[in-house]
Amino acid sequence: MTTTPFLPVRARNRYLAGLLTARGITGLALVSVIALTSLLAPLLTSADPLAQSGDALLGPSPGHPFGTDDLGRDLFSRVLHGIRADLVIGLTAVPVAAVAGCALALLSVSSRAADVAVQRAFDLVLAFPGLILALTITAIWGPGRLPVVVVIALAELPAFGRLMRGGILVEREREYAVAARVGGAGRLRVLVRHVLPNAIDPVVVQIATALSIAVFIEGAMSFIGVGIRPPEPSLGSILSQSTAYVNTHPTFAVAPLIAVTALVVGFTLIAEALNRGIRQ
Repeated sequence: MTTTPFLPVRARNRYLAGLLTARGITGLALVSVIALTSLLAPLLTSADPLAQSGDALLGPSPGHPFGTDDLGRDLFSRVLHGIRADLVIGLTAVPVAAVAGCALALLSVSSRAADVAVQRAFDLVLAFPGLILALTITAIWGPGRLPVVVVIALAELPAFGRLMRGGILVEREREYAVAARVGGAGRLRVLVRHVLPNAIDPVVVQIATALSIAVFIEGAMSFIGVGIRPPEPSLGSILSQSTAYVNTHPTFAVAPLIAVTALVVGFTLIAEALNRGIRQ
């Protein structure tokens, strides 16, 4: 028995084509510079981000490029380590959300009963406003990195699950998938070899989008005091401390604000570039 031809899986070079546009290059450059700077923090500054001194609220100087905070800690060192903390949290929580969401999507399309159960679980998560979800998780675990990771993963889970579910439902009815089934390919083979590679495109875009959202969530949780535990630096906690000194020492808030903005804009541009690439 001959196998009926089916459409080949679309080439992955569309991602590269999207990233090589002006938007993609700009986004990659922003994120790469910020990430590389944070990784090289020990080489760029010898200041301890936790060390306090009597030189509180100093302006920028050769010894303190971003000045000092209200406890005399070097802001340059704290911002660099805060960026690292944000990236570690985002790069931990978002892949967890993506894998869990895709797994639940696969479960969802397996049967009608599973689909109803999974979709209602997604609705339950979405019914909680982000702040209420964050407060609930931290009430159970207390502030720290783990609760922030859990909040981000839960908040992003429904988006990944529904994107993958929708992609599978659309792709499995296309001609190439039908032809593969008619040609004798089993259900699992059609799903893994043909449907999933074509349904994954929206998930790839969502990963970049979710990373920008993760920066916001971590910043918001640390800003209100339910995120990373002080005195460990994070961009949100530095911004929170700076609010009392915005009028008298505006440079206190400038560095973490620029870092947050650059990360969010960078990830957003990457997402837009990937989205345009897969649509070509």
